[in-house]
Amino acid sequence: MRIAFCLFKYFPYGGMQRDALRIARLLLARGHAVEFFTIAWQGERDPELPVHLLPARGLSNHARYGDFARAFAVAARDFDGRVGFNKLPGLDVYYAADTCYLARMARRPFWHRLSGRYRAFVAAEKAVFDPAGRTQILAISDAEAARYRAAWHTPPARFHLLPPGITPDRRAGPDAAELRASLRAEFDIGQDDFLLLQVGSGFRMKGLDRSLRALAALPAGLRARSRLIAIGRDKPGPFLRLAQRLGIGGALTLLPGRDDIPRFLQGADLLLHPAYYENTGAVLIEAVVAGLPVLTTAACGYAEHVAASGCGRVLPEPFRQADMDAALARMLGGDERPAWRQAGIAYGRTQDLWHLHDRAADAIEQVLRR
Repeated sequence: MRIAFCLFKYFPYGGMQRDALRIARLLLARGHAVEFFTIAWQGERDPELPVHLLPARGLSNHARYGDFARAFAVAARDFDGRVGFNKLPGLDVYYAADTCYLARMARRPFWHRLSGRYRAFVAAEKAVFDPAGRTQILAISDAEAARYRAAWHTPPARFHLLPPGITPDRRAGPDAAELRASLRAEFDIGQDDFLLLQVGSGFRMKGLDRSLRALAALPAGLRARSRLIAIGRDKPGPFLRLAQRLGIGGALTLLPGRDDIPRFLQGADLLLHPAYYENTGAVLIEAVVAGLPVLTTAACGYAEHVAASGCGRVLPEPFRQADMDAALARMLGGDERPAWRQAGIAYGRTQDLWHLHDRAADAIEQVLRR
């Protein structure tokens, strides 16, 4: 089959983008032809996966996305199937990496729902989830699928729930101690110091501001021994300025996306992921199977794996900064980290956390062969 994959933008360290590429390669290996349609592509291109850059004209993001959707409808009309990683009309399959916009905006003040942006994004979501529609939905979070069904009354039969899909190299291996030592030497982290880690593009939605405030609120003795490295794609300026205002500018390092995340998972002492909202949060499971204790929020779909594994703490919603401040101080000042590490490693040996992309490819084939 000829299958058209579409997403607004591709960059190499986005979780949804990585998933799209892995699923495309699996379908390619199964004998299908897959082509990408996007507004912008950053990074290397696979010569076996053609990339088409479509026009996206407009003065605002929602206007540009609407123009792209119209161009995609024309460009992909002769394909056997259309798979979207963003919400567009006319999709056969939607990979639900994003949270439910209608549900999220219902919690915001009413004036947020008066804009053209709101109307455009709701219309795009309706095109996928309308109960009378035919788009099949690949759900990567059971909790978020429930929010979509509650908001749009989409028939449950159109949802295909996928397991997580992290890569095995995230697990703690025989070289864990070596990776830890090399990482801490590279960044001059002392044996008795604490390295806090935050991973994920979109620092604002991932709650980096919350992490900085919690770091600044630590008791003086713990704060003097703590460093925070945040890895991801976002504008660094606001967070560097916040760190300076909080008096912890020297304790923060911001790094762009990179390929050696397993080193950081072994070299760190705690993963912070206090996201404002997050459909899944694959890095939570990556940290768990690496044996890195996690401090996260219940707003993350994969926080359930942190709770189930016993590898860290999940902050309840609604979020309170004081709760995170106290939890961070307890986690660094206590003696539970070795037990959390062993619990996470054991969880990774007993759970299916690896096959998202295979099951997604299976579902796409099943849908398009109907």
